Formats: sequence, C-alpha cells, structure tokens
Amino acid sequence: MSDSPKSGTTRKHTALPKAQILIEALPWLTRHHGKIVVIKFGGNAMVNEELKAAFAQDVVFLRHAGLKPVVVHGGGPQISAALDKHGIVSEFKAGLRVTTEDAMDVVRMVLAGQVQRELVGLLNQHGPLAVGLTGEDAHTITATRHTPEIDGERVDIGRVGEITAIDTGAIEALLADGRIPVVSSIARSQDDGHVYNVNADTAAAALAAALGAETLMVLTDVEGLYEDWPNSDEVISRLTAAQLEKLLPELSSGMAPKMEGCLHAVRGGVTTARVIDGRVQHSILLEIFTDEGIGTMVVPDEHQGEAQ
Repeated sequence: MSDSPKSGTTRKHTALPKAQILIEALPWLTRHHGKIVVIKFGGNAMVNEELKAAFAQDVVFLRHAGLKPVVVHGGGPQISAALDKHGIVSEFKAGLRVTTEDAMDVVRMVLAGQVQRELVGLLNQHGPLAVGLTGEDAHTITATRHTPEIDGERVDIGRVGEITAIDTGAIEALLADGRIPVVSSIARSQDDGHVYNVNADTAAAALAAALGAETLMVLTDVEGLYEDWPNSDEVISRLTAAQLEKLLPELSSGMAPKMEGCLHAVRGGVTTARVIDGRVQHSILLEIFTDEGIGTMVVPDEHQGEAQ
C-alpha cells in the first residue's frame, strides 16, 4: 500500500535540512578534493570513547569525500599512565617530556603498540583503510638529539628528538593506494642509531610541509588561540604567519608547540593551518565543510587578503 500524501510531505520537510547541509559543503568539497590534509590527533579526543569514535568517522568521511587524510598522533596521557605503572616518574622541562632510556622503551611501546593500534582499529571498522607506521619506518622521520635552552643553558632531556629530515615516500605510496596513514611520532636518529621521542605537533607540521598538504589541523582541548587569556575567552579566528610570530613568546608551554607547528607549516607551503577544539564532536567536519568553521586558522602572509 502506498504512503499517504501527508506522510510523504512530512518526509520531504525532515529531509530538506539534510540536503541544505550537504549543499553548504559543496564548495568546500570542490576546493579540497584530492588534497592532502594532515591531522594531529591529541588531547581529550584521544581518551574520550565517543570523541574517538567521532574522530574516526570524520577521517573516514574525508577519505570518502575525495580528500587524502594523514593522521599523526602522540599519546601524552597514555604514556604518563604507562610510566606510572612501570614506576618511572614523568618529568617535563621546557614543555617537553624528559625521556630516559627506560622511558623511551615505554614511549615506543605505548605509541606504536597501543595508541596507534587502537586508532587503526577504529578507522578500519569502516573498511580496509588505515595503515599504521612510525617515523622509524622507511626513514619517514629522522631526528637528532634535542637539547632545549633553559635560562641560557642547554639542557639534556634524554631521548627527545629534533627533526632533521622527512621522507614522504611510504606515506605517498599509501595515499596513492587509497589508504589512511596513521603515524606515531617516533624518529630514528641520523647520527647515533637511537630512537627518539618527537613532539607530535612538531611532527605533524613537518609532515604537512613535506607532503605539500592543503591543510594542517591540530586538535586541542581549547576553543582555539585566545585573544587575551586569561582576561578574555575571545578566540582569534584568523591570523597571518607574521601576526602569529609576534604572539609566540607569550604563549603557554602547551600551546606554543602547536602554534609553532602551524607557523612552520604555513611558512613551508601549507595553505592553512588550524587549531581546533577536539572536545567538540565532529569538529574536523565542522572546520572543513562549513562556512562558520571553528578554532583558529593561520594563513601565509601573502594570502592575507584571501577568503577562507
């Protein structure tokens, strides 16, 4: 028996907003089609089950919408928990984790064996898409020992690496095969053969620049870069590389590597770099496919007059 005219009308009305949402996404789908987008997965989105599932859906959606997502992850909370279990104290200097030989074994195990595996599993619930690798694989990330300067002196913080080279061959091969690379931020040393812990924000930015990505997206636990924190919670929605460079010295130790990464990316040829609130479900889709966007977007200086 056919539906009554009334039920057909009701169905049309409820479906219309969905159609409008899809149409709003059309110019962004056209703009980003075939482009590489590097996403730094971190913060609350990494530990909250619902946010993790939504993140995986977003990344798979990007892939099926014709983009080429590359996911880079760290694992701060998981590493801290694992170090506690092993009786190793977590210590930070200059915003970076002091990584002893023993701690490095745990870091490597957690990043490549736990966080990456879980993320690959979530993505692959939607099809045979994700492939996990670390910066060690195929010389994807090469590093040297990083000794930050604190109060005018160089400080040894152990197996923490500073990126010296990126080889995008393995990632490009996976993208060409329609896969989603999931990269753990560990690197092999160029000079002593050791494995190093690399800041995931820095690794994501370096990969985005080397891959010629259209966009770098960094998930955080804040709404974006605040105009005058803590006096105001007004978020800066857009700023140029030069404007960001002036603000860097004033940033907190947690936000500094994220914004330095954004600066490095846009100076390295990435069209836009965005810091977005990973506590919002589907924040990636909201940022890429809607007119409003969320978070803070950094653009190269010469693109100052261009629209988002």
